[in-house]
Formats: sequence, C-alpha cells, structure tokens
Amino acid sequence: MSNMQSTTKTPSLLARALDSDIFYSFTRSPITVISAIVAFVMITAALCAPLISPQNPFDPSTLNLMEGFTAPMTPNEFTGNSFWLGTDAQGRDLFSAILYGSRVSLMVGFAAVGFAAILGITLGLLSGYLGGWVDSAVMRVADVQLSFPAILIALLIFGVFKGVVPVQVQDKMAIYVLIIAIGLSDWVQYARTVRSSTMAEKNKEYVQAARLIGVPAPMILLRHILPNVMGPVLVIATIGLALAIILEATLSFLGVGVPPTQPSLGTLIRVGQDFMFSGEWWIILFPSIALLLLALSVNLLGDWLRDALNPRLR
Repeated sequence: MSNMQSTTKTPSLLARALDSDIFYSFTRSPITVISAIVAFVMITAALCAPLISPQNPFDPSTLNLMEGFTAPMTPNEFTGNSFWLGTDAQGRDLFSAILYGSRVSLMVGFAAVGFAAILGITLGLLSGYLGGWVDSAVMRVADVQLSFPAILIALLIFGVFKGVVPVQVQDKMAIYVLIIAIGLSDWVQYARTVRSSTMAEKNKEYVQAARLIGVPAPMILLRHILPNVMGPVLVIATIGLALAIILEATLSFLGVGVPPTQPSLGTLIRVGQDFMFSGEWWIILFPSIALLLLALSVNLLGDWLRDALNPRLR
C-alpha cells in the first residue's frame, strides 16, 4: 500500500481576482463594463496620442490655414484633405487636438487627485490618531473650506499666483499651480473620511497590541491603520478624478487654467464657443462629447466601486 501525498496548488493572484466578489459584481453590471471600456479606450488613446494622431495639433509647422473650418468627413475645397472630426480656425485637426487635450486633462486630474489624497490622508490620520488640538485645528480648517465652492478656492489660489509670480514664468508654472489649486480644494473629503476610520481603528486590539510592544506611532499609522482605511479612499479618489477633470475643464474654460500652448479639453471647448453660432458647430461639439464621456465613465466606475466595497449596498 503506497502512501499518496496530495499537494494543493495555491491559486495565482489573477485566479483569485477573477474568483472574487468584486469581479463578479463587475461582470454583472453592463453599465460598469461599458464605462470601463470607454475609460480604458480614452485613456489609452490619450497616452498614445503621439503615435495615433494624424498630426501634432500644437506644432505650427504642421498646420495649414487653408484647411481651417473644414467640416467633419468633408474634403477641404483648397487642399482636398478630409478630417474625421473637422478642423478649427487654424486648420488644426480636432481629432488630434482632442487626443492631446485629453492627455493634459488626465495628467492634471491624476496629479491633483494624488496631491489631494496624500494631503487629506496625512491630515486625516494625524487628526484621528492624535486627537486633541490637532484634531480640532484640522477639522475647523476643513469646516471653513467646505463653506466655499471648490471653484472659488481654485480661483483664489490662481489670483494669488498671478499676483506673486512674474509674468514671464506664469505660463510655465500654470499647470503646476492648477494641480495644487484643484488638490487644495478637494483634500477635505479624504481627511474627514480617513479621520473617522482612524478613530474607529485606533481602539481595536491589534493597534493596542502594537502600542504595548513599543511600535512607534508613525509605523502604527502606516503599517496597521492606513491599509484598513484605504477602501473608502479608493472610492473617493475614483469619483474625485472625474470631478477634478471637470474642475480643470471649468477653470480652463474661464481662461485661468492651462496655457494656450498646452490646451486641455476645457480650452478646446472655450475656443469652440466663439464659433458656436457661426455654423462651425463641430469645434465645440466634439471636445464637449469627449469631456462628457471621460468624466461620466470614470464617475460611473466610482459609483460601482463604492457599491462593490460596501457590503451593505450589495
């Protein structure tokens, strides 16, 4: 009689992910699947813009003024060239402009969300763990900021930037100021959420045990509490990305966003507004549709992630 030794094979990370409740919830929601496909296609197209766009729309040497105001899928009367989404007043291909503009919008959105998340998580952890005057100071600042719309805070930061920074370097620093302005207007949600979760986690047994064995407070916050409060943060970050893209487009539409040499979707919409009633409808229509699809798909993914990570909403 031979002894048969059975070996159990540990499932791979991919196999466990495909067998998880979150993936099952994802596949059971057609709207979420479509939103993920749209977001993936648009983000990938924006990242690969130099490879797939017919022209560099912001290189003056590639533009031909004779091709200006060419309607979509219509041959130009002078050159005979046709463009999928038409051209603007400078002969700039709108399809290429949308790809490059999406890159700027996504870059600003991701950077602003990252800055807001780092700032909000740090302040939320300190506020919830230390309590006392630190908690009071952070929450009072958060309460004051919540009484103002995010766009007003961003405009205030831009106003201070315009008055302090020399004119000759304002265009070079505009994107960085835009990221900081959006981040500073959106950190409160992260701080309040992380604070409430930290106050619940710090009284649990595993945190008390870490304190008893002499683990420093920064290590407790980073290695024990932070991983357990990241679920709501991921949801806020996903929804916040859509809001950051819209806020960036709003600021650029108002003329206080990215410089004209690096236009985003909001800048393209602002340019197209000048021709909305003169018959060149495509100049504003297609950038607006691109912004709508991008923000809506990311927002729907955030709504699904919120429901998937909250067992009470399943």
